[in-house]
Amino acid sequence: MELRQLQYFVSVARKQHVTQAAEELHVAQSAVSRQIHLLEEELDLSLFVQKGRNLQLTPVGKLFLAKIEMILSDLERVVQEAHEFLDPNKGEIRIGFPHSLGINLLPTVVACFRKDYPNVKFRLKQGTFNSLIRDVINGEIDLSFISPFPENHALVSGELLLTEELFAILPAQHELAGAKSLHLAQLKEEPFVMFSEDYSLRAIVLEACKKAGFVPKFGFEGDETDTIRGLVAAGLGVSLLPEMAITEMGPLQPAKVRLQEPKVTRTIGLIRRKGEKIPPVAEGFHSFLTEYFRNK
Repeated sequence: MELRQLQYFVSVARKQHVTQAAEELHVAQSAVSRQIHLLEEELDLSLFVQKGRNLQLTPVGKLFLAKIEMILSDLERVVQEAHEFLDPNKGEIRIGFPHSLGINLLPTVVACFRKDYPNVKFRLKQGTFNSLIRDVINGEIDLSFISPFPENHALVSGELLLTEELFAILPAQHELAGAKSLHLAQLKEEPFVMFSEDYSLRAIVLEACKKAGFVPKFGFEGDETDTIRGLVAAGLGVSLLPEMAITEMGPLQPAKVRLQEPKVTRTIGLIRRKGEKIPPVAEGFHSFLTEYFRNK
């Protein structure tokens, strides 16, 4: 079985016509017909059935096509990675991130990196703490920003990039909205707009309230920082958000007040699969990020 035969087979399967496949492949129709015949002989399978002027896949042909497309896709990825090893200034970086970092941090560092490496492409994947770790472990992404940073994980490793302060956010009309700072305990009677259970910021907020001596009353739940910020601005409760997620976008904005007690922070790190060699283009971005945040 030859690679050429598989490529001819996929083209005929997609076009359902030998002549059209031959035109796409820039070869003679007889060459395509012969390679399909040799492939069926070698496999001892009928992959196509004639339907008028068209060829249709048999049931086993459909199964074979699905598997071959996966194999050819993997092969294409291997070839791409081989070229990346020869030229680390090109290629694609697959990187994950939590939503709160997609507002400002991720676009900023990507733009800075592409000033020097304009030919590098990025494939971005947003996720929660657990899904990002899973995607790194499964090899679906090369690197991932993550918060909180998992310092002692069995399957991923990385670097702590920064520690960020969380602020209280309140409706603009709230009596504490103009305060320079506040104690979290001052909000114990307020309904909290919380992240859903999959989000790590929820655990940070709950732990902060516990340190302040109370269990927050849940008013509403949301999945993204934009939703939390909007619900608070609309007067539906209070919450805590990291500073980089409190970005002015639109006329309806909550008030931002520094927490005096307890101080609430979150860690942000960069992870990769432990012991895994990533493509040089991704390795270059990894080095850029560690240097970028070291100088912050």
